[in-house]
Amino acid sequence: MNSLAFSVGNYTPRNLSTPNTTLPAKNLDTTKVSSIKFSSHSQENFSRQLQPKESHTFFKRREAIGLGFCAGFLDVLLQQQHIATAEEAPCELTVAPSGLAFCDKIVGTGPEAVKGQLIKAHYVGKLESGKIFDSSYNRGKPLTFRVGVGEVIKGWDQGILGGDGIPPMLAGGKRKLKLPPELAYGMRGAGCKGGSCIIPPDSVLLFDVEFIGKS
Repeated sequence: MNSLAFSVGNYTPRNLSTPNTTLPAKNLDTTKVSSIKFSSHSQENFSRQLQPKESHTFFKRREAIGLGFCAGFLDVLLQQQHIATAEEAPCELTVAPSGLAFCDKIVGTGPEAVKGQLIKAHYVGKLESGKIFDSSYNRGKPLTFRVGVGEVIKGWDQGILGGDGIPPMLAGGKRKLKLPPELAYGMRGAGCKGGSCIIPPDSVLLFDVEFIGKS
């Protein structure tokens, strides 16, 4: 295991159309042609009458299209905001007899993990102060490990597999975990060097876990 948060052993620190003014030529009395031609003044008046009406229709159509686009765009934004709110909404932690506290931010729809199975999970690890000490998202790669066999700290095995009053996580789910020291790094802490530790001894740890599924 190379991950800081989960190693049990040593710690390695998204046209307008114009009117047809052409008259049929068949059987036309040429002596009367001059009387049925449009004068330039008449054509100008006709154009003036036609243009505002056609332009008005054009702009009404364009405005309707624009309003439709805006409505669709706002609908997408509202859906995204709803999803983001659902993911970020605070939830109340439930404390199990083991001392592990959990809260499902999103309940998955996939299968649950099986002990000994190789799975993938993303996470963000924080100290009780809120300081982030590790994140798989920052590395752009989820953690891969065998769950339930001691490859990761106890709080993680229990938090994903469930048991002791904790329901198992389902693939696609996101869960918040609060680990007491005895289910994390205990008295030894982690990342200790020269008298200082990234995770101090007896630290309570907070994790946001996204169970992706089996690897």
